[in-house]
Amino acid sequence: MDVTVQTKKKEEILQAFKFRHATKLFDASRKITEEDFAFILETGRLSPSSIGFEPWKFLIVQNPEFRQRLSEVSSGAQRQLATASHFIVILARTDASYSSPYAAYMLKEVQGMPDDVFKLTSEAYGKFQNNQGLLQNAKTLFDWASKQTYIALGNMMTAAAQIGIDSCPIEGYNYAEVHRILEDAGLLENGAWDVSVMAAFGYRAEEPHREKSRQSVEQITHWIE
Repeated sequence: MDVTVQTKKKEEILQAFKFRHATKLFDASRKITEEDFAFILETGRLSPSSIGFEPWKFLIVQNPEFRQRLSEVSSGAQRQLATASHFIVILARTDASYSSPYAAYMLKEVQGMPDDVFKLTSEAYGKFQNNQGLLQNAKTLFDWASKQTYIALGNMMTAAAQIGIDSCPIEGYNYAEVHRILEDAGLLENGAWDVSVMAAFGYRAEEPHREKSRQSVEQITHWIE
């Protein structure tokens, strides 16, 4: 890449990070175009995940009544649910162990591994998950999968910011109640998925009241040479 082009690209990316903020109130009259939201979702789909298991599913909640139900049990998302152009509940896979049917599906069907390669790869992944303590119980596996969803979430928010779209990651909800709502609607597929995190996308209704504040690079880094 040409040095001038590269410098310009870096400036654009940093400007997007400076532009992005956790938007609490969106302009309800402005909607993200189908093309732009498809772009945001594509950056989530193309995100990296451990072992390439892609243990995520994106529920795009546009139904006003469903949003209202979520709002009643999500203290940290009430204004976003009421005003965001698009609202996503990100689910994580509950069983992404190396020996699960889901793992076999990902490795054989999605990644196209032949049986002999699948066998060797599955054994290697089993050792990896065991060494990481991921096979202790259902919670350790779900927590591992949930971590992967945050990679996709970060990529989607950054991509959105690069095209002038605002976002807000949301953890302020009653897990048990949101789980119940989704389960009653059949969206957790009999326990195959569970709630990881939420996110709202749209256009800010107002500018941030203060500039973005962060620690310096020196305060957050320690070089080992």
